[in-house]
Amino acid sequence: MKIPDLDDLELAGVHSWKGDAGALAAAAAAGKFSFHAADLRHVGTKAELLTVLAKGLDLPAHFGDNWDALADSVEDEQWLGRRGTVIALSQTAGYRKAHGVDWTTLEDILGEASDYWRERHKPFWVFVS
Repeated sequence: MKIPDLDDLELAGVHSWKGDAGALAAAAAAGKFSFHAADLRHVGTKAELLTVLAKGLDLPAHFGDNWDALADSVEDEQWLGRRGTVIALSQTAGYRKAHGVDWTTLEDILGEASDYWRERHKPFWVFVS
């Protein structure tokens, strides 16, 4: 799958991804974006999801392990990086299937963060596989 132009603010957002997260990491590095990845393969609960996201996204130490804290964290200027960020969420199918409501909440938070950063002229990309 071809990586989109990471500087394109209008395309930035939450996207399905069929490819290697390494390619995303390389593209992010080439564009001087921060890169974060989280593997959801063994995630079975909301608490586990938030823990994996906190670690994989390198969220601030004060992260409060709830949806509001996640929303606040991904809209934090110091966390984002200077040019923007690229996030790769892998092995998500099991969690999405078992926890549809939580998955929708997560997608909403990430989509709203993308909108927030677009208004500030910084790309925020999330690739979900």
